[in-house]
Amino acid sequence: KLVGTIIAAAGSASAFTSPLKTAGRSKHNTLRYSNSICTFDAEDFAGKTGDWPYTDADLNRLDNSVDTIFYDEPRFVTHIDDGAIAALTAFYEEEFTALNKDKLDVLDLCSSWISHLPKDISYGNVVGVGMNEKELKANEQLTKHFVQDLNINPDLSQFEDDSFDVICNVVSVDYLTKPLEIFQEMHRILRPGGVSLMTFSNRLFATKAVAMWLQADDIGRLTIVASYYNYSADWKSIEALDIKEKQPLPERPPTAEIMKNPSLGLAWMTAAGAVQKNNEGDPMFVVKGVK
Repeated sequence: KLVGTIIAAAGSASAFTSPLKTAGRSKHNTLRYSNSICTFDAEDFAGKTGDWPYTDADLNRLDNSVDTIFYDEPRFVTHIDDGAIAALTAFYEEEFTALNKDKLDVLDLCSSWISHLPKDISYGNVVGVGMNEKELKANEQLTKHFVQDLNINPDLSQFEDDSFDVICNVVSVDYLTKPLEIFQEMHRILRPGGVSLMTFSNRLFATKAVAMWLQADDIGRLTIVASYYNYSADWKSIEALDIKEKQPLPERPPTAEIMKNPSLGLAWMTAAGAVQKNNEGDPMFVVKGVK
């Protein structure tokens, strides 16, 4: 069993009970980028669906000013490195393909100028909800967008029940101060069998992340997001995944062969350096909920 360091923020430890259950590879074992860390069941949490164990202190932030000020100027940058982006897009492609739909309707929450969606997928509506009009207009993958501060207005009433096959959120779940309402809305607007994919790395704007997130390690953060699912609605399944696959270092050629052909040594060092760079880059975690 995998026993995570459960967060120590005031009141939040009461949200969890039993150790996490490791699951090895995901139930979708054919998917290369679905390396399961654990699954969550109702008994893993102290409360039941409809309860809410978190306090204002848990969801407090160092900077509680209105987020529209913070995001007023567009940021045309990526918030994770190239290796993490590649892993995320590959994971999306396999997850989307597994849904076996002719066309996918996707909602990108906390969207920006890029959504990291795979190109070789047939989409219907791809809708973004984000903070900056210029960023959203620049996102070529979106068919429609809404400027909305979810920390002020978590209501997604512009969408009917059962509107989407997939809901994505990339490296932004740690900024949500009204996660209960948002996860309830996500469940409402997902179609039965639809998936919610909440992804995060280890980069963040610390002044805007909620207090309990800053006090948690990676396992604690996975558990926080899983608890959002558990307390918000009756999700069919909740699973934590590590989608940044570690690459093995290439085998070093024998010294005698390198002495005969120094280019072998150079080629090995180049390949080993690339693998090490990938393995030391930004991690990528997903907490997946299935409706």
